[in-house]
Amino acid sequence: MKFLITGGAGFIGSAFVRLLLAGKDARRVVNFDKLTYAGNLENLAAVAADPRYRFIHADICDAAAVNQAVEDEKPDVIVHFAAESHVDRSILSPAPVFETNLRGTFVLLEAARTLKVPKFLHVSTDEVYGSIEPPHDADENYPLHASSPYSAAKAGSDLLALSYFTTYKMPVTVTRASNNYGPFQFPEKLIPLMISNALEDKPLPIYGDGMQIRDWLYVDDHCRGILSVIAKGRDGEVYNIGGSRALPNIEVVKKILAAVDKPESLMKTVADRPGHDRRYALSSEKIERETGWKPRVDFETGLRETIDWYRSNREWTERVKSGEYQNYYAQNYAGR
Repeated sequence: MKFLITGGAGFIGSAFVRLLLAGKDARRVVNFDKLTYAGNLENLAAVAADPRYRFIHADICDAAAVNQAVEDEKPDVIVHFAAESHVDRSILSPAPVFETNLRGTFVLLEAARTLKVPKFLHVSTDEVYGSIEPPHDADENYPLHASSPYSAAKAGSDLLALSYFTTYKMPVTVTRASNNYGPFQFPEKLIPLMISNALEDKPLPIYGDGMQIRDWLYVDDHCRGILSVIAKGRDGEVYNIGGSRALPNIEVVKKILAAVDKPESLMKTVADRPGHDRRYALSSEKIERETGWKPRVDFETGLRETIDWYRSNREWTERVKSGEYQNYYAQNYAGR
């Protein structure tokens, strides 16, 4: 198949590109990415010379650039990762999440519709369901209850994508994944931030009591789940992709500190995030039943491999944390 990947230089998108080019499913992989702060072509250095790979530096909100790429490449499938994806940033500055996550998705859907792309997969998040009271897990019919500008924009883009199936009979599917982790993740999310700070003996900021529960999914398992939906999923459907390992944030942080032999005294309680969801929990029964997908990497193994990667790639971390990241970090945590 010929793939057009939006946001292919980001954390999950680049893992998907690497997975495609490591196998035999792709005869062409086009990476369409604006290269915002979290987009990093270093993530794709291992595949940059592959003759099947092409990078296009452009914005998904630029309809002319999107249409040109789709016309030139004639992809069999568009896999749409590109998004402003960090909740804290969406709270500090909501406008970009709505511009990229809603308008950008609309531009892509219009290009796919008018140019008759055979398949469109929209990558979303479990955060659209909001906080879920135990013992319930969210299946694909669970009500949407977004709590942040980020999750609201993602919920809106999910509904927009599904409307193109209902209205135009476009071959659209939506996937909603739980919290991803793994190598190459920008160090603003919980696991890479805690690893990075611990290795540098810096304070580890813990929101509130740290008992927010998240379901953890190794990034390569997520990418394999997306491939399974492309191969076997039904058009017009939503598929949850969960890791089946829910843990309180503070327990994850303690596991990291133990693994890098650092004291728990590095943990520092800070004021909680506004509107912070207490618990995310996904049911992956549908994707398992319809496609046969299941996560392969257990959390302890994935966390150990992730920590080893960050230990071995300190220079990568330092490069991506320079410049704009320092401004964000100071703005988000200094007042807490």
